[in-house]
Amino acid sequence: MNPGKSIMVDRVEEDFALQPTKPTIRNLNFSHFFSLWMGSIHNIPSYVTVGGFFALGLSITEVMVVILASAFLLTILIQLNGHAGNKYGIPFVMFLKTSFGGAGALLPGVLRGIIAGIMWFGLQTYAGSLAITILIGQFWPAYINLGGEWTLFGLSLTHLISFLVFWFINLCFSFGGMKALGKLSNVITPLVFLIFGGMSIWVIGQAGGVEPILLHGATNISATNIFTMITCMSALLATWVAPILSVSDYTRYARTTIQQSLGQFLGIMVSYGLFAAASISIIKGTEMLYGKPIWNILDVIGEFDSKLVVCLSLITVCLSTLSVNITGNIIPAINQLISLFPKLINSKSAAIIISIAGMVIMPWKLMENSTSIFTFLNMVGGLLSPVIGIMITQYFLIDKKKIDIKELYHNKGDHYYSSGVNKSAILAMCMAGGLSLSGHFISSLEPLYNLSFFVGIISSILLYLLFIFMNTVFFGKFGSRQNKASS
Repeated sequence: MNPGKSIMVDRVEEDFALQPTKPTIRNLNFSHFFSLWMGSIHNIPSYVTVGGFFALGLSITEVMVVILASAFLLTILIQLNGHAGNKYGIPFVMFLKTSFGGAGALLPGVLRGIIAGIMWFGLQTYAGSLAITILIGQFWPAYINLGGEWTLFGLSLTHLISFLVFWFINLCFSFGGMKALGKLSNVITPLVFLIFGGMSIWVIGQAGGVEPILLHGATNISATNIFTMITCMSALLATWVAPILSVSDYTRYARTTIQQSLGQFLGIMVSYGLFAAASISIIKGTEMLYGKPIWNILDVIGEFDSKLVVCLSLITVCLSTLSVNITGNIIPAINQLISLFPKLINSKSAAIIISIAGMVIMPWKLMENSTSIFTFLNMVGGLLSPVIGIMITQYFLIDKKKIDIKELYHNKGDHYYSSGVNKSAILAMCMAGGLSLSGHFISSLEPLYNLSFFVGIISSILLYLLFIFMNTVFFGKFGSRQNKASS
């Protein structure tokens, strides 16, 4: 038997395991974490979001401030919620149990890992397949009209083939685990800077320079737009709720704390700096050139004259979308399924289940009605943002960054709540989530809904601390964890 081969097999099998990561598989370094979230930043929905900021009346400077301030807050939340994963090597589904209990973690875990994960997987896969269609069409023009008017569940033959191709690519990368993700991240980094930076330079050149673009759009910061700017920050950060929650799925594989911490901080800030420059120049530049802003990156790519540039740009979009799917959707969903059915499901079978579910929901149908999609996602985001507040409060203020791994994995001791549920956490999550979403149903509370991300986190922290204090007063156990009857 080849011992070297055995070690490699073990590493692949452990890649998605729920057990604390061993030093031998902590292989992600600074460059991996620097590149980790680039695909989540540079994608089609992100550019459309910035276009929405301009549609709300924000100036170029105000949009720049919104993007960079959101990026800075994001790095803080990423660092806070990723600390436990890096220190103890535990994935999100296990870290969640320290706050909600073994059974209590089921609700937020399923919402984040399965429902939101599968929904986003399907939508991102369909979005990536659109780029695949254009890419194949560059070499085979007849492909665009393949099958004529034939459709299957509303999907033409061309789009069906493209969807299945990109779906299969996603599935293959999910089998590769963290090792494949690391390689993908390293490939994306230079491409993102080359393509999205190149797009920005191209538009600026077409517009006659930076100054004409700045003159075309207001650059002041208006006091009347401050609230709108905060709501835009809330909307931008809300798209990161799921990655913030499950960041320990990646920090647990870091070689050192400094590499993952500095890598993520610089990666997010630098990438968002490029994104701000590119998105603003592209949107305002195309508005100046064509009389209306082009918010879809695929339409901007279509304006290029060089087939090589078009193909390279489309490949970059596909790889960015693939990166988003792996980091933000597939890995968390896999871990959640393994946690629910550890004896029945492994990483590969979980990936297959998730991929099939992402196809069965027919995301192309969901994208026909953007209102229902974003209403659903806002609901999930409104319920999940309080989970961030509760997890950070539990880990830093109550646990003092101390977790007993043996007790955690055996559902006993300090990490075992009455009936496996931390009722204080569940109650705080539901109340904070209800408050953040209340404006969707009650018009007078609409400002709360517009700030749902901030309202969800802040109110969950305050409510959770209040319930902990009440448990301390009435039952005499701070945190109520060891007093099983009162948790």
